[in-house]
Amino acid sequence: MSLQNLFTGCVLCLLLTSPAIGQQVADAIAPEDETANGAFENLSVAAQAAIAAKDAGSPVTANDWMIAAANPLAVEAGATILAEGGTAADAMVTVQSVLGLVEPQSSGLGGGAFLVWFDAASGTITTLDGRETAPLAATPTVFQDENGERLGFFDAVVGGLSVGTPGTPKLMEDAHRRWGMSNWASLLAPAIRLAETGFAVSPRMAESIARDAERLQRFPATADYFFPGGTPLAAGDLRDNPAYADTLRQIASYGTDAFYTGAIAEDIVATVRNAEGNPGLLSTIDMALYDVVARDPVCVPYRTFEVCGMGPPSSGALTVGQILGIVNSFDLSDPNDPHTWRLIGDASRLAFADRGRYMADSDYVPMPTKGLVDPAYLAARAELIEGDRTDGRVALPDVAPGSPEWDHAQIWGDDVSIEFPSTSHISIVDSYGNALSMTTTIENGFGSRLFVRGFLLNNELTDFSFATHNNGAPIANRIEPGKRPRSSMAPTIVMQDGQPSLVIGSPGGSRIIGYVAQAIIAHIDWGMDVQQAVSMPHLVNRFGTFDIEEGTALVSLEEPLIALGYEVSVRGLNSGLHAIAIGEQLQGGADPRREGIALGE
Repeated sequence: MSLQNLFTGCVLCLLLTSPAIGQQVADAIAPEDETANGAFENLSVAAQAAIAAKDAGSPVTANDWMIAAANPLAVEAGATILAEGGTAADAMVTVQSVLGLVEPQSSGLGGGAFLVWFDAASGTITTLDGRETAPLAATPTVFQDENGERLGFFDAVVGGLSVGTPGTPKLMEDAHRRWGMSNWASLLAPAIRLAETGFAVSPRMAESIARDAERLQRFPATADYFFPGGTPLAAGDLRDNPAYADTLRQIASYGTDAFYTGAIAEDIVATVRNAEGNPGLLSTIDMALYDVVARDPVCVPYRTFEVCGMGPPSSGALTVGQILGIVNSFDLSDPNDPHTWRLIGDASRLAFADRGRYMADSDYVPMPTKGLVDPAYLAARAELIEGDRTDGRVALPDVAPGSPEWDHAQIWGDDVSIEFPSTSHISIVDSYGNALSMTTTIENGFGSRLFVRGFLLNNELTDFSFATHNNGAPIANRIEPGKRPRSSMAPTIVMQDGQPSLVIGSPGGSRIIGYVAQAIIAHIDWGMDVQQAVSMPHLVNRFGTFDIEEGTALVSLEEPLIALGYEVSVRGLNSGLHAIAIGEQLQGGADPRREGIALGE
């Protein structure tokens, strides 16, 4: 049997093959590969084969279930749940609890998440909003100084002022209550064991610590964990976390009431309110009042598919949907043609203009949600990028928000908020046919840098606009008590003929939208398998400048795009796409820019 067949076949089946085959797989992974050194050297043969498949550019295939997420330890733990008959919701609880331990810079109990669920029994899609909320004591000017000037981004981020009420624990519990079958406590057991016995620090975690050394050492508890003895954790170091194990043990025994009330909640609030130099506003009342909200999905037609995701306060599904809806009438068959990227880029610019004007927490501000994805409105926006414009087939010289139909006369100002990437994505399809797409975050890398009870607290409040008005008009995404900040997270399930066809999502700040839209186009229009689609070099245009991923073949488009009238920036673009295609078989793909893998059976 060839190694290529091994890598692209059912990877869990490798566990049952001969020791000689296992050694072939191990030998096929280069010892200098960062995903195979130190941190991951004790992975199962199946997981090592999945790493090799990703490195070879091949999807993992399976017939029964599939999972793709950002760290092999978390994927292995979730795969065990699925192999034992658990649902995608069960596996998510395990994956998220392990990710909070081994990838703390990106997500965890102190953050928030959006979840999109396809239910095989009913054929329906449900979305759950586990986004953080602003404290009841928050005011619209909380991120302004005494002179009304906006604070610097990291002046606001580091400390308690940026911390919103965490939503991830409640989302995990809510999803399990709705769709889980496994014992709740058993789902947290793998993370508890890892926290008690220790896990090997991954290269990505170690690199993130080194890059953020100064801010991570501002608060003693954070410094003690990430810089034991004053030395930063390095790849391969064994790191235990008994405090995290204790927190999970309490949640396992008493549910998330143990997190949102009592001693854990009191410690979270005390950490926030006593953060030296930048105290926050979170209260025990904020914690006790938090709840997950089930919202209607946003679904937009694209080709013969329907692309479904999370509505407000996420801008992800609306903006991805607008991009796809605008280009839906165009031929995008040639990914090497600069004009293909002109169409995608200008569609993205138009969508981002609407995003900045209209999109926010619809529980607090009226939003033209249906109008933004109305086919007639998107057709009118598409006319702006037609190739027979009088100025020729060049970049749109100016982009402005449109005027979608809605039943409210409010005039909003354009948003000026910043959204930095530190997020993770989980895609799961279980043996019952259910599909889960969940994007989870603490916002900036290591969030607020506040560490309590074994986990980091988010800085999600800095996803609000620091300004309250723009040219006299109120900004929809300004901070208000209890409001949820706008997000670009875009967990997505692509449907065809009433069944899921693709489960996908990514981290990446506001570039998430471009990453997900491009991967969907690559899979549907360019015929790429999921591994090819998530590995493809990125071109992203949000506000006029075309970002091209450095060191890739698409850098050859720099001069043609400049000739079309764009500013171009060649730079690193670090997505973390995890995708599952559903057809005669399941195909899983994991972004080679990160440490994740896909496993299936």
